[in-house]
Amino acid sequence: MTAASSGLASSRSASPWWRPDIHADRRSFLLSRVKAMAAVRAFFAAEGFLEVDTAILQVSPGNEAHIAGFATEFCAPDGTKTPFYLQSSPEFACKKLLASGEPRIFSLGHCFRNLERGPLHHPEFTMLEWYRAYEPYETLGRDCGALLSAVARALGVKSLTFRGVSADPFLEPERVSVAAAFERYAGIDLLACLPGDGNGRERLAAAAGKAGVRVTEDDTWSDLFSKVLSQLVEPHLGHGRAVRLDQYPACEAALARLQPDDPRFAQRFELYACGVELANGFGELTDPVEQRRRFELEMAERQALYGTSYPIDEDFLSALAIMPQACGIALGFDRLVMLMTGAAHIEQVIWTPLAPTDGAP
Repeated sequence: MTAASSGLASSRSASPWWRPDIHADRRSFLLSRVKAMAAVRAFFAAEGFLEVDTAILQVSPGNEAHIAGFATEFCAPDGTKTPFYLQSSPEFACKKLLASGEPRIFSLGHCFRNLERGPLHHPEFTMLEWYRAYEPYETLGRDCGALLSAVARALGVKSLTFRGVSADPFLEPERVSVAAAFERYAGIDLLACLPGDGNGRERLAAAAGKAGVRVTEDDTWSDLFSKVLSQLVEPHLGHGRAVRLDQYPACEAALARLQPDDPRFAQRFELYACGVELANGFGELTDPVEQRRRFELEMAERQALYGTSYPIDEDFLSALAIMPQACGIALGFDRLVMLMTGAAHIEQVIWTPLAPTDGAP
């Protein structure tokens, strides 16, 4: 064994997943996963959707500042090497297919995000995404409620559960604006703290500190927004019934259209149940010039924070120029199975989780 391979082996523990007794403890969750996957496919088939199988190798893992990609490379027979990334989402590929003329598509496949592992995160996970061309953004909200009900019915589940919190999957999700949620759960007037007037960061910092959130000098407006959302708002969302948290500030929706009646906000919502974020939906941006500008801002922020950035998929921007108006949403399938089964950790509902590492929780 080489020194390098010895060091690699020493950083990993033997995986417990293949012991028959431990697998037996997980098996009911995994069988429910199989039923949930079949229910999802049946739901979209009944709605006239086409399932698409997108390539995992992409020229970019996406251009959002806080999403870390897995890098690899293609080695051609002549020795030429071309960098690629494992997809963090099938979004770019799906939108290319919308541009090609596919009107209703969904993808149910594996995605990869680095630096993410915990009870609700796994570096390789399953994402469900669906897109409707020529249909309004509001349609996605109805889809979410109908999908939760369909999967629950297929599994014989009457309640979603996580960490002692429950939600009825057969009730229509409640719609709450981000501003209303900040006021309700954090006591913060978000409308008075938006970043547009130049003093928004200071106002939000003062309000967050007063609400008990730890504020540091290098926190950006987005950092403060995320802290308040994750610490004070999210834990209260989706108790009793799912919640559609709607109308995100424009700066928090890099791939979404702006609200036509109030451009301070975007056509973006997130679906929560039992305090868990399940899905992220958009009225899709179709302006390639504006999309490039947003990507460049995101990558400048990533470079400043992490010292790295990712290439922009020029093929995607070209497709965006001819893509029709559409709405689309990404849902964490593993998390959906967790709530349907009452699992406490995402690795209980994944057939072959990664082996433990020294850095894993």
